[in-house]
Amino acid sequence: MPQSQSFTAWLKTHVKADTAVGDLARDVSADPDWPSGKQLKGQCEYLRARGAMPAAVSTLERAWALYRDRAS
Repeated sequence: MPQSQSFTAWLKTHVKADTAVGDLARDVSADPDWPSGKQLKGQCEYLRARGAMPAAVSTLERAWALYRDRAS
């Protein structure tokens, strides 16, 4: 069975979307320090440490929910 796509790889497929998730995807794609190996908690902590607005953290949480639900 092939390995499933990582969250970061999945997120980057949304770079052309004209949505908040698309904005996040563009930011993540441009960030060489993005902690792609971390789970949601570590990525939220990263955004907060970088001074991200609460809306960006909420978008990340929403994106993770979409990622988890994609196979349903």
